[in-house]
Amino acid sequence: MKEIRGAVVRRKGGPFQVENLTLDDCRPDEVMIKIVATGMCHTDMVARDQLYEVPLPIVLGHEGAGVVEEIGSSVKKVQVGDHVVLTYMWCGHCKPCLRGDLTYCENFYPLNFGGAREDGSTATHDGNGGPVHDHFFGQSSFGTFAVVHERNVIQVPRDVPLEMLGPLGCGIQTGAGAVINVLKVTPGSSFAAFGGGAVGLSAIMAARVVGATMIIAVDVVPARLELAKELGATHTVNSRETDPVSAVREITGGGVDFTLESSGRPAVLRQAIDALAIGGSCGIVGAPALGTEASFDVNGLMTAGKRIIGIVEGESKPDLFIPALVELYRDGRFPFDKLVKFYPLDQINQAAEDSEKGLTIKPIVRLQP
Repeated sequence: MKEIRGAVVRRKGGPFQVENLTLDDCRPDEVMIKIVATGMCHTDMVARDQLYEVPLPIVLGHEGAGVVEEIGSSVKKVQVGDHVVLTYMWCGHCKPCLRGDLTYCENFYPLNFGGAREDGSTATHDGNGGPVHDHFFGQSSFGTFAVVHERNVIQVPRDVPLEMLGPLGCGIQTGAGAVINVLKVTPGSSFAAFGGGAVGLSAIMAARVVGATMIIAVDVVPARLELAKELGATHTVNSRETDPVSAVREITGGGVDFTLESSGRPAVLRQAIDALAIGGSCGIVGAPALGTEASFDVNGLMTAGKRIIGIVEGESKPDLFIPALVELYRDGRFPFDKLVKFYPLDQINQAAEDSEKGLTIKPIVRLQP
């Protein structure tokens, strides 16, 4: 067993309590990771607040990056000392997994939100030896070390700053993957991101990479809209000051080809649908509370040939997509480092507060001194 420090949520709504914990050794198919840093994602707060129910107490965190400390006897994918990014978990044996649709694994919810391994066991214990739920998205990276299945581990080059890369495992690949893998935004087309957080801004960077010529950012925070311009937006709309549907339709001359809704607000989803051109497609990546419903004009959707597409994790195949994003970043074409602010572990609650207030787009928590 290894002694670690981790941020534990013990009740609905938090806070994150930094505690001394112990972590079991690896099983044969597992890898122990020394977590260098981890991104903080909206979904961490969604789980903390039980909008997506998870068992408590639990160590959250699901955008980890670190160094392989130990490998199980059957692990072939990585070696001790490798630099890795951690990503979501899938079972590998259900029909969606077997056909390559990893993000739609039939066991996605229990494997990523169930607070345990697939067999129901945990690897983390508190100071009294009591179990602490873990394996959030297969990793629980709000700890100095994590034990994960080898499927969760994506090797990355050593010449790229490792502490920067964790967000590629969830939020960044969600936005970029929605544009590249699912909506398949085309050169010369128009694209609008409804929501200017880490996911929306990642989508804007990806839209520029694939050659969209009209890229619109819609948000209510002026600083985010300014950053969106720096990252590739050709136009911005402050939806607190103007009707975004009218503004987007005016900018594009009748409607936008592709939209992505990342706020998780039903009213914003309606705007993203209504702003579409004939034949346009709207992707949904926002994460509202379970059971949230939205409304739209059925005839407006049908007669205009519009499409609404649910998207999980950008439909990323992480072993291929995360290294591709690293290469784009290394080439200067995907500067997601401009979204980031670093916090030490002891300031994890400040990181969460700054994120929720819109002061920080992508907090990254450093786990090592």
